[in-house]
Amino acid sequence: MLCTPIFVIYFSWGAFDTSVWSHLADTVLSDYIINSLLLAIGVGLGALVLGTTTAMIMARYNFVGRRILNWLLLLPLAMPAYIIAYTYTGILDFMGPVQSALRDITGWGYGDYTFPDIRSLEGAILVMSLVLYPYVYMLAKTAFSEQPASLYQASQSMGVTKYQHFLKVTLPLARPALITGAALAMMEAFADYGTVQYFGISTFTTGIFRTWFGLGDGIAAAQLSSVLCTFVFVTLVLEKMSRRKIQYFHQGQNHQSQTRKQLGMAKGAAAFFLCLLPPLFGFILPSIQLGYWATLTYKTAWDEQFTALVLNSLFIALAAAVVVVTLALLLTYGKRLKKTPLLSGNVGVVSLGYAIPGTVIAVGILLPLGWADHAINALWKSWTGELLGLVFSGTVFALLFAYSIRFLAVAIHNIESGLGRITPSMDNAARSLGASPIRVLKQIHIPMLRASVLSAALLVFVDVLKELPATLILRPFNFNTLAVRSFELASDERLVDAAMPALAIVLVGLVPVILLTRAIDRASQR
Repeated sequence: MLCTPIFVIYFSWGAFDTSVWSHLADTVLSDYIINSLLLAIGVGLGALVLGTTTAMIMARYNFVGRRILNWLLLLPLAMPAYIIAYTYTGILDFMGPVQSALRDITGWGYGDYTFPDIRSLEGAILVMSLVLYPYVYMLAKTAFSEQPASLYQASQSMGVTKYQHFLKVTLPLARPALITGAALAMMEAFADYGTVQYFGISTFTTGIFRTWFGLGDGIAAAQLSSVLCTFVFVTLVLEKMSRRKIQYFHQGQNHQSQTRKQLGMAKGAAAFFLCLLPPLFGFILPSIQLGYWATLTYKTAWDEQFTALVLNSLFIALAAAVVVVTLALLLTYGKRLKKTPLLSGNVGVVSLGYAIPGTVIAVGILLPLGWADHAINALWKSWTGELLGLVFSGTVFALLFAYSIRFLAVAIHNIESGLGRITPSMDNAARSLGASPIRVLKQIHIPMLRASVLSAALLVFVDVLKELPATLILRPFNFNTLAVRSFELASDERLVDAAMPALAIVLVGLVPVILLTRAIDRASQR
């Protein structure tokens, strides 16, 4: 059932309409393909450069301010790409603080100078790289930190310089981690809708919306979704292939990692400044701007409508967290009970949902739910002469179904890692005493998995709170969330009014980032 959207969008090719695809091919299809690929590749490279540079400095050097950067470098994870896009548009547009200050200093007027346009493909690559580089940074920092000192000592004994060692040893060993992080950033770029829509860039996600709501052609939208999904799966396959040789050597339990080199004042200040730049532009400056805008509007913005937005967002995020974590717990426990290839394969397939863009999931859900609604209404009308209206599509059920597919992988990963730490002998002992599998789960596993379950629920909660495209398509009538409202206000160029809902999303998003930072700190101290 959780694989339904994938089957729907690919089976939609059975109703191929030559005229529609001829029109798309003659007008916008090439833009969708080129812009989507350039965006994904650009964001992947941008995240790779920022994440690798900062990770290398943090893993190999000690300097004043390093402990602060440990926290700051992960903060952009709390900033959704579409929110930073709105914010930088307000900062850099003609009436924004940057250009206003430039005119005040120089005395220039309109038309006297040219200024880079943030609302462009290059601008989208830049802002998305600023919020997605932590995917590379986290993996790269671990990869660099865990490389044993003996490798560097061996390089020195052979007369290899530090630069040559970095190129020929350090980077190749960290390559799988770097490519994995870059692939995650690329998949997020493929899935993005808010940023590209606001910047006016034609990609597959914007094309799916236009085809569905503009042309009113759900089948063609599903077919476009299948093409986008294929790009994502190709990226996923390439990333998996890059990890085939992830273990280049076997390291002992007592291997000695390279010690971090202490930098002097000048070099330490340079390292601190270099590592500060990504979180400065990826979180600190946008947050300051959002905070300033919020101070201008909070007296009028905090009304019954805003309260309803907060309650709707909290309700749907909490409900999704409960549903998704429950499903993840049942699937992972079932996999533990019966280790069959079929069950393991099914769990692996549903775990791919996180790689599928929210737009694709929404289209893949809305088509079958719409068909089901029509069938139910036709049957009900034949019985009673009346129509029931929407039963599944356009309801909270559709939203929760989409969130379950999109974020189930997050919960499965957390709970599966927790289950792996519980020895099977405990299950065997309980079963030998006559306990049923359900009783073992309730009385043994769930209490021991409390931390993993709470962590999974928190991550799903925040991801749902930030999710935009699926919510935009599937939400019930008159049901708005903070993400949708901030998008609507920004689309109407009411950037100052969009600050309150956007800032609320960012503040809630800080919670898992703080917990993640603490977990990484604890792991590095072991």
